[in-house]
Amino acid sequence: MATAWSGGHSAAVLCVQAAGGGEGLLASGAERGEVAVWSQDGTPVARLRLPGDEDVTCTAFCPAAPGLLYASHGEAVSVLDPRSLKEPVESLSGVGEEEINTLSFNGTGTMMATGDDSGAVRIVEVQTGKVVRTLRRHTNIVSSVAFRPQRPQSLVSAGLDMQVLLWNLQKTRPVWAVDLQEEAGPVESEGRSQLFNPALAHCVGVSACGDVMACAAEDGRLHLMRVGAGSRLVHRGAIKAHSQGASQAHFLPFLSHPYWLVSGGNDGVVALWDLSAQGLPPQDESGHGSRRRTRGKGKARARHPQPTAPPAGAEGEVRDSGAQEAVCEGVCEGVCEPPEPALKTGPALRFTHTQKLNWVCPALLQGRPSILVADGSASVCVYALPAL
Repeated sequence: MATAWSGGHSAAVLCVQAAGGGEGLLASGAERGEVAVWSQDGTPVARLRLPGDEDVTCTAFCPAAPGLLYASHGEAVSVLDPRSLKEPVESLSGVGEEEINTLSFNGTGTMMATGDDSGAVRIVEVQTGKVVRTLRRHTNIVSSVAFRPQRPQSLVSAGLDMQVLLWNLQKTRPVWAVDLQEEAGPVESEGRSQLFNPALAHCVGVSACGDVMACAAEDGRLHLMRVGAGSRLVHRGAIKAHSQGASQAHFLPFLSHPYWLVSGGNDGVVALWDLSAQGLPPQDESGHGSRRRTRGKGKARARHPQPTAPPAGAEGEVRDSGAQEAVCEGVCEGVCEPPEPALKTGPALRFTHTQKLNWVCPALLQGRPSILVADGSASVCVYALPAL
């Protein structure tokens, strides 16, 4: 049974983000420039309408300064004090060439990435608010960007050109590029068959250990990629997750291991996946990565596509004290090796929401794992997860 949070918006909610931690705030953005901040129990703490009345497409809390909230609207990003939404603390201009769709911070909170309708990914230095690098390789709208946890120089982007790109911010070219149109090996089917839709990439998520990526695409699939030593792409696979386009894919870092994934689709279905039970992530051929090899039909075939060389033309140089890739440690210590899978297909949990989904956000609410859903209404719906 869902609980509706109301009173924060008068327009359709487009995005939701959690600050992290059992007692952290949550923020949502809506049409016509509306931003609302919520407490853990669903009480609206503050609300604001940003100048220009442009839709708020993404909200994000900075890890280095959790007291600051960033909201993208139009071609700009506003920096807000979430407990006092009287006016923006700062407005970042020049961080988007066209409408910005997505924001992501690296783990150190020193860099923020934006992706916009022009197909460009821009890297913003948080301290100065200046663009230090522009990455141009996508030929269509960039719908999603995500930094890899514990790797502050590693970023993945996805776009409506059906491309997923992995970037090292110290280089001008992607480390590798994946074309979602290519056959990704055996696909586990969930639900009825559908007419073919192009694999437009809508949302990309990265596991807490940074080694598995999931991309929700218009073909209804969750496209899975595993990264090994040296950021090498060692595995591709896909799960047929939704009867219509899949629009959301987010890992849940607070469950029993880092390979729990929640997806949402245009069919109104929200599904929770245990990728370790799907035979993922598989062991790297070279012996790196997950140390336990899985077996069974749930395991997808490994592929090793050749990286595609993009044209040069990115500008600037990014330096960060955490430039070296980290191994799985810290928050992931002791949970990076997934449990022996129970080899099954289909999600561990699924439910149907009554409206088309705009956003899905996993969060700990007063210590309880939950899923927040934004749709075409002015409310945020909260689903508490059972013990897993």
